Amino acid sequence: MGRVINPDSAGKERNRLAKSTVLALRELMKQTQPDDTSRDLAAYIALALQAISETIETSVTAWEKKGYWLKADRFRMEWDWSARLGEQMEKAVLAEDWGQVALIAAQIGGKLSSVQVAERNRLGQPWVGARQSLREKT
Repeated sequence: MGRVINPDSAGKERNRLAKSTVLALRELMKQTQPDDTSRDLAAYIALALQAISETIETSVTAWEKKGYWLKADRFRMEWDWSARLGEQMEKAVLAEDWGQVALIAAQIGGKLSSVQVAERNRLGQPWVGARQSLREKT
């Protein structure tokens, strides 16, 4: 029996989520007034960051099995911000604190500044309905 290859690895999922988060940040920065679209965008950013933080342990498990403890710890520290900022964004969205949402979005933009997203991408609009998903989660 041959090896089973998972084409949807945690790294690919993390890259897809990071790109869609950057795309959502761009759209959120274009908004002038808080409306349903901006609420969906901010909620999606919170959910995506929390999903990114969930992929971290999956990635480092393989490294730890091989004894690459330093590499695993560095990777955890590199992505530690995702869970923290995701929770802060979630609280700000649920409280409708748009000043805080803007501050957190700027921090996230700084962390994801190296992520490249093409203007013509296939990501679509994954944030549609994210506010409802965030409410159901809590």
